[in-house]
Amino acid sequence: MAKKILIIGGVAGGATAATRLRRLNEDDEIILFDKGEYISFANCGLPYYIGGTIKERDSLMVQTVEGMEKQYGLDVRNFSDVTKIDPEKNTVTVHNTQSGETYDESFDELIISTGAKPIVPKIKGLADAKNTFTLRNIPDMDQIKKYIADHNVQTATIIGGGFIGLEMMENFKQLGLNVQLVEMSSQVMPNLDFEMAQQLHSQINLHNVNLYLNDGLAEFQNDGKKLILQSGKELETDMTILSIGITPANDLAKDAKIELGFKNAIKVNKQLQTNYPNIYAIGDVIQVNNLVDGSETNIPLAWPANRQGRLVADIINGIPAEYPGTQGTSVAKVFELTAASTGDNEKTLQRQNIPYHVIHIHPNSSAGYYPGASPINLKLLYNDDKQILGAQAVGTKGVEKRIDVISTAMRFGAKVDELSSIELSYAPPYSSAKDPVNMLGYVADNEINHRTKTIEWDQVDRLVDEKATIIDVRNDFELTTGKIPSSKLIPLNQLRDRLNELPKDKTIYVYCQVGLRGYNASRVLANDGLDVVNIDGGFKTYKIAKYEIKNKPFSKNKVKTSSGSSSNNLKTLQVDACGLQCPGPILKVKQHMDKMDDGQKMVVKASDFGFSADIESWAKNTGNKVLSNDIDGDTVVATVQKGQGASTPVKQDPELAAELALNDGQLHETKEGATMVVFDGDFDKALASLIIATGAATMGKKVTMFFTFWGLNVLKKNKVKKHGVAKMFDMMLPSGADKLPLSTMNMGGLGSKMIKSVMKKNNVDPLPVMIRKANDLGIKFVACTMSMGLMGVKKEELYSFVEYGGVATYLGDTENSNLNLFI
Repeated sequence: MAKKILIIGGVAGGATAATRLRRLNEDDEIILFDKGEYISFANCGLPYYIGGTIKERDSLMVQTVEGMEKQYGLDVRNFSDVTKIDPEKNTVTVHNTQSGETYDESFDELIISTGAKPIVPKIKGLADAKNTFTLRNIPDMDQIKKYIADHNVQTATIIGGGFIGLEMMENFKQLGLNVQLVEMSSQVMPNLDFEMAQQLHSQINLHNVNLYLNDGLAEFQNDGKKLILQSGKELETDMTILSIGITPANDLAKDAKIELGFKNAIKVNKQLQTNYPNIYAIGDVIQVNNLVDGSETNIPLAWPANRQGRLVADIINGIPAEYPGTQGTSVAKVFELTAASTGDNEKTLQRQNIPYHVIHIHPNSSAGYYPGASPINLKLLYNDDKQILGAQAVGTKGVEKRIDVISTAMRFGAKVDELSSIELSYAPPYSSAKDPVNMLGYVADNEINHRTKTIEWDQVDRLVDEKATIIDVRNDFELTTGKIPSSKLIPLNQLRDRLNELPKDKTIYVYCQVGLRGYNASRVLANDGLDVVNIDGGFKTYKIAKYEIKNKPFSKNKVKTSSGSSSNNLKTLQVDACGLQCPGPILKVKQHMDKMDDGQKMVVKASDFGFSADIESWAKNTGNKVLSNDIDGDTVVATVQKGQGASTPVKQDPELAAELALNDGQLHETKEGATMVVFDGDFDKALASLIIATGAATMGKKVTMFFTFWGLNVLKKNKVKKHGVAKMFDMMLPSGADKLPLSTMNMGGLGSKMIKSVMKKNNVDPLPVMIRKANDLGIKFVACTMSMGLMGVKKEELYSFVEYGGVATYLGDTENSNLNLFI
């Protein structure tokens, strides 16, 4: 028997329900009411039309009234405002806003899809602020676009840092406006946790948007041209967008005594029925179950509304179906960054008193050696039962892919350590053989099986205050980008030899840049019987979380600064550091800077947005000058001048200078040099010596490497004819850096080949290339002439840049050295 089905509201939920109902049944009478002109439009695209990214207004129209009527045989009534629902009589009252007619329409089944409406609080002066808008539909969009065109808008202010607020912020910048954003809480994008949102704050500042957090709008003055914030701060503005949030459009349901629940959203069961079995509700207006923790919530997103629209049509037609709940999977674009999440964040879990564990990792989006690789900052939450509770990611490429994979795993009940077994597609432009999702699984497996203990970034300051033992296992040149206060530098490759410096009766906290070397260090220390904890996510997570907002005064005319006449005639170097993980970009800058003339400029590009802060720190600590620090597409583009020009040279940060002057835990007078004796000819030891020397050189140290006895094999480049004892030595010894054996597990050369394969995969230069690059950095290579004579090594078989000397040469250089190693 044919039914009469009414639908209140179009767009995502209502329009989907209407078309699905028709596809399932040709006989039912289906009437769709919408009080506006447009019954099916892409409301997520509204900000992008305002900003000009979407060029054609008609592109936003998913379906027209005429199109839906002809294609689906529906009765579509726009300009029809449903003013009342009578559940007892099974009728609705409709007012036609064009003709003025009011009438009643009966129904067998009713679907409420009224969506949500913007929150507009009672703010003093709002009634007189004719330059203030909200954005929810096509007419709102048209008004905003017209106002900008008609009123010479220079500065726009957005109140609220949710999805719509951030999208409007970006699109106003696209129009060339000065933009300021005010947010009541401590962060934008509330689905993320604070340290993840901090990456967005940094990116927002990079685009010269002024960001005011922990502050709200208290009053409009001067007809909306002046805003008074709750802190007392005054902002001048030409227009304001209120994007404080949305609330369920529940007036009809409330008046009809339909039961309401969380945040006054309509309560429905799993069949999307209200307390009246023939009245259904879908979309932003309803309460749903949180699929992760089972709590009641309201999640106004497009995917759930579309899904519910399809399911309600199935249910009305007798097809067994139910809506189990929502994970809240979402994604948003914030300038070049993509921010995505699924499931619960820490704030939600804490509110629900649910215990959890945290993982932070910072992998590349694709193979590091393939051009265009960029970092993804990933966070995962799970519980003691290994249930995945939520995930968040921020980056430029491959972000939503990883969250979608985790969302799928959650939906079908995968345990957190099972992420490591998900077989994902791989090719260098798209991923690594060990995908970031797999890496989360491996990290979780290590934690679950007690191979490592971790502590989160927000506990680090407490450790500093308590004077805990915190060990930085990075290389010394990485200190230029910052460090955890009071931490002690012991590079990972020195750790085994310096165990005696660590207390046996205290917990040792270790960290590196992103967590991996910290994990390796924790295994070294744990195997030595120490109680060790790795700081999750390394210094990068801590540094991001500690980002401080930097607002600048607006200027109508952007003035480009001149670097002065001293550098006008010098060629500007172009340096591409894209695809390199930190500290790779800084190392590359250092290598090129050493070859430049004073006052010369370098333009360097990097795909890691953290480089924007790193280059500022590096320049400050090395006496160079950042002229500009901008973003272009998905890369950071910084212009750096060697030296300070006419300015007084900047002194190095005192704490950093002291750290670099440490030797065996004692503070000495700061010296410029570093010396090392390379006695051993093993591949791994040679590799370690080159890494240490290169790191020291990037910090501005004058490095001398003195090669003696077996270490001379590292410097061999050419085979030469020899006789007698020299020939015997030549037959028994490696012929060059590329032929060196491992100190242990050489396995007839197989071990060395395995190490070289791993180096290649991780974009680490081969040893001969490292030697040449070290020479380019100015590292001094000295071959011991006495050892050369004893072992029959000829000058012509060594690199051409090698110098020759004896102990006096080496000891002379140690006089100006505060780093002296024997390898």
